[in-house]
Amino acid sequence: MPYVDKNSRARYKDFVVFLQGMPEISTKGDFEFLLMLLWRKFMSTREFKYSLLHDACYAVQHVADETRRRFLDVRENQARQANGDVEL
Repeated sequence: MPYVDKNSRARYKDFVVFLQGMPEISTKGDFEFLLMLLWRKFMSTREFKYSLLHDACYAVQHVADETRRRFLDVRENQARQANGDVEL
């Protein structure tokens, strides 16, 4: 889950303010570029080994899973309720 305690959040306050002041992220490619920059920053202070590469990849996957759970599943549930479930 992408939730951290208040002390951890405080370390990134300036970064969050910077992000809030940015213009829109225009394209999926731009978004992927920014994600890759964050990934590279995370890995820049760590040993380049399988377990850490795995952790970094799964951190991105966990954010995707949380997005799916919070937003896409809600939309799917609404569509199923409105249109009926798929039944045999």
